[in-house]
Amino acid sequence: MLTTETTDRRLSAQGPVAEQFEAMQQQQASNQFGMWLFLATELLLFGGIFASYVVYLFLYPQGFSEASNLLSLPMGMSNTAVLLTSGLTMVLTEHTINAGRRRSALLFLLATLALGLSFLAIKALEWHHEYQEGLMPVLGLAFEHSGEHAQQVRLFFHFYFSLTGLHVFHMLVGLGLLGTIAVFILQWRDPPRIARQVQITALYWAFVDVLWVVIFTLLYVLRL
Repeated sequence: MLTTETTDRRLSAQGPVAEQFEAMQQQQASNQFGMWLFLATELLLFGGIFASYVVYLFLYPQGFSEASNLLSLPMGMSNTAVLLTSGLTMVLTEHTINAGRRRSALLFLLATLALGLSFLAIKALEWHHEYQEGLMPVLGLAFEHSGEHAQQVRLFFHFYFSLTGLHVFHMLVGLGLLGTIAVFILQWRDPPRIARQVQITALYWAFVDVLWVVIFTLLYVLRL
């Protein structure tokens, strides 16, 4: 007699194949290709900003270095650690959902959600500090930094808020996906479909992780 957990594990490897596909492997490959194609378009967006930033970094090394020193490196490092840990819990979510371990998958998914929210909370505190210091040249706010390279510092913070703002937006989208999948896992009506959704979302979350590592390196670490 099969236990519920054994049944769930078998179900996670099965499931109906959509009529346009010949086999489940083909359907899964198509789903992954679609996500990779989407991520490639996102990479074009961020790649253009990254390239522009690097150009100005070489043009204004002193001003950008001065601006980078105004950022909170401990907060940036904390966010990096939090997001990389969330990448690990997302991988564990995918592993456990493929094994049909519903409860473990839900716990790892909720941990990923909590870590993502922690990232946003730290970033919000950092933005608030920069607002108090007059380092937020967005939405018509006054930029109050004075110094020899004030205009270059201002340009740096335009890049900073553009990149971190876009990243936060992608984080919010990812958290929305994770929350939706958490509901699906609680309902547990179609395990094979949930497993595929987790796999695709894990790709997106990994992309968000990599984006932040690049942003952190460029803004907080790389100084000429």
